[in-house]
Amino acid sequence: MMVIVVENAPPRLRGRLSLWLAEVRAGVYVGVYGRRVRERIWDEVKVMIEAGNAVIAWSAPTDSGFAFECIGENRREPADFDGLTLVRFKPPPVSTAPTGKSR
Repeated sequence: MMVIVVENAPPRLRGRLSLWLAEVRAGVYVGVYGRRVRERIWDEVKVMIEAGNAVIAWSAPTDSGFAFECIGENRREPADFDGLTLVRFKPPPVSTAPTGKSR
């Protein structure tokens, strides 16, 4: 089984994913394919994602029972911890805008 979640994806990518996978919620696609088809679909996502971001997760013989890969700008990023892939949060962006308080 595999799941692809997209954010800020162009409509042509969403339509393309709908050809292969069931869209169970907005931007959440689910299907059952082997490694070769999964990699082919993910290659299409990487080419078509533009300014959006996406994550793919699939069943795998790992300690957690799944593996995942990300593309695009997002605060969450995969981090290897002794062979176990966890999710780490990047710090929030620092605002350089003036606070509006001046004398």
